Amino acid sequence: MAEVDKKAHWLVKHWFGVINLLRLLLIFVMLYSLTGIRFYAAGGGETESNKVGAENKDGMGGAAIPAEAPVQGGVDLELSGVPEPEEYSRPHMLTFSSYTMVKGDIIGNIAARFGLNEDTIISANNVKNTRSMQIGQVLGIPNQDGIYYTVKKGDTLESIANQYKTTVQAISIVNELFSDTIIPNSRIFIPGARMDWINRQEINGDLFIWPCSGYITSNYGYRLSPFDNVTRQFHSGLDIGAPMGTPIRAAMSGRVSQVGYNDSFGNYVIISHHSGYKTLYGHMSVIRVKAGAYVETGERIGDVGATGQATGPHVHFTVYKDGVTVNPRALMK
Repeated sequence: MAEVDKKAHWLVKHWFGVINLLRLLLIFVMLYSLTGIRFYAAGGGETESNKVGAENKDGMGGAAIPAEAPVQGGVDLELSGVPEPEEYSRPHMLTFSSYTMVKGDIIGNIAARFGLNEDTIISANNVKNTRSMQIGQVLGIPNQDGIYYTVKKGDTLESIANQYKTTVQAISIVNELFSDTIIPNSRIFIPGARMDWINRQEINGDLFIWPCSGYITSNYGYRLSPFDNVTRQFHSGLDIGAPMGTPIRAAMSGRVSQVGYNDSFGNYVIISHHSGYKTLYGHMSVIRVKAGAYVETGERIGDVGATGQATGPHVHFTVYKDGVTVNPRALMK
């Protein structure tokens, strides 16, 4: 009788613990069956004993994950993304807001602030040189990326669309064109288009590197002759003073079109570049390239000297655009 009382007492004592354990087990089984939780072995792989069929489980906004899908740490690394909603990429009418430049503004920061690329800001505001932009200047900010194109004689919307890899429909919608007729010399906005590299570098003043280390002894433009200090003359380039023998380097990659000697520039080299640019390097003591050679940006082409008409050792650096001299300073990094 005493032994029966002891067993009854033990059951009463542990009864609530057993009930709670059964409740936890039941809750666990229900969660397992409802959510399709997968368990992974310590090595990260799925074991045969704990695979859960996800074929019939549809997650929020996604499809079922096949059992053979590569999984690491419970995350599918090869799941495809969700397509962009059609209305996000559909062409839309061009509109503008305005922005007034403040101290510290540069073209890159302004473009980033409005989620646009630099080409868009430059083209929309017909910027010729970003270094000349000033505090207080008001810029037009388009609501989309793209550049302006000046229509040429013989152009059609189709030919322009093909050139910039867009569609006639996109150009028509953005510019609110109601026919395929376009007028020469008019400007139309090409959505998504970019400027070519040469034009962008030219506008940003990053087209050429300095041909040698030194200091400017004479700028581009009108000056008094260094030989009599009386005669007013036009100086077609930039004079950079440097010690005799200092390396002279190609300001941009290109083909050496001419080497030679004349009374003005002494030993000189001319290099032809992209987009109608040529550079001339004068007064060299030594020429280190031959006509016809291709040179990379920064490649040594000669040494500083004082040949020809020179008051001391320097390199005369001239930049031509389509056969006409331009100020090198506006194009140099």
